[in-house]
Amino acid sequence: QVQLVESGGGLVQPGGSLTLSCTVSGIMFSINAMAWYRQAPGKERELVATITSRGNTNYADSVKGRFTISRDNAKNTVYLQLNSLKPEDTAVYYCKQGLYWGKGTLVTVSS
Repeated sequence: QVQLVESGGGLVQPGGSLTLSCTVSGIMFSINAMAWYRQAPGKERELVATITSRGNTNYADSVKGRFTISRDNAKNTVYLQLNSLKPEDTAVYYCKQGLYWGKGTLVTVSS
């Protein structure tokens, strides 16, 4: 059974930082690409960042230079470091592998 479990969301002030984690079980984590998505209230889910099995990364233009995706294959975990947060980054953040999704973690950026 494949499971993806996100954690690390919360309330943060504009300009602040958070680190999201997604721990994966039930698949060969190290050989699979991973992705982070987000869905803001009233908006469609959008791709935020991806990382290949070799560690190659890509980012949405809206987060480039502020967010960093990384992975620790020994821990079966993918991370998303969120810096210089803006109110428009408020969303539920999901990790994804292939057809599998986590349940998400809420990030709220507000003063």
